[in-house]
Amino acid sequence: MELRVLRYFLAVAREGSITGAAEFLHVTQPTLSRQLKDLEQELGKKLFIRSSHSIILTDEGMLLRNRAEEIVEMVDKLEAEFSCMEETVSGDVYIGCGETEAMKQIARVVKDLQVSFPNIRYHLYSGNEDDVTERLDKGILDFAILIQPADLLDVPLICSRQAMKQTFSKNEFADWFGESFDKLNVVTTFNLAYNAAIMVEEGIGYAVSLDRIVNTSSESTLCFRPLEPRLESGLSIVWKKHQVFSAAADTFLKEIQSKFTNSLSDV
Repeated sequence: MELRVLRYFLAVAREGSITGAAEFLHVTQPTLSRQLKDLEQELGKKLFIRSSHSIILTDEGMLLRNRAEEIVEMVDKLEAEFSCMEETVSGDVYIGCGETEAMKQIARVVKDLQVSFPNIRYHLYSGNEDDVTERLDKGILDFAILIQPADLLDVPLICSRQAMKQTFSKNEFADWFGESFDKLNVVTTFNLAYNAAIMVEEGIGYAVSLDRIVNTSSESTLCFRPLEPRLESGLSIVWKKHQVFSAAADTFLKEIQSKFTNSLSDV
């Protein structure tokens, strides 16, 4: 399976037609159609449902699209890292993060680094802990910024799916509720807070969230109330153990370590 063919496949999936993808790729339609047919034969699966004007991905096509995006993204990242192996530190740093005001600390690190290393580019990927750690494990991200969840009782709740997980790892939310954790009236779960805020505005329930990640200013119809007793969340910056960083990512890590020495770890 060639990388070039995977790029062809992704272009077709994105454009939704052979014609649009051929124009984007600057190849002829017969050439593109033949490459896709060869790919289907190689995998032994039908990837598209074709009509006169468009194509739709099959379930197997959707699976290949997800995996192909990861492969192409990894190759692009690797090529960029090798092209930036110069005396001048430049290149890309890929950071996964949740929605949290604590990202201001990372932003300050980036701002400080820009003075000495203006050629470093930063790419943020937002998602919940599962999304971020999966991409970190696959090497698509250099670093993950993880937050710890917190939640509430006896009212309809809109809760983070991450906070609701019962695992063998420490769950501060569950510890805060104790034996009442299983009695929570959770009517909706979410992974990012923007849509949760809309559900609150429509009267669905009370969203349990970190402070300051949705608008609760005087112009907003929403307000924030802290838990009592107070429950605060920590911030963790993680990276893969024995990771070989690009020059840009290594520079970023050294700057982070100089500022947050006591709170860093690898995984």
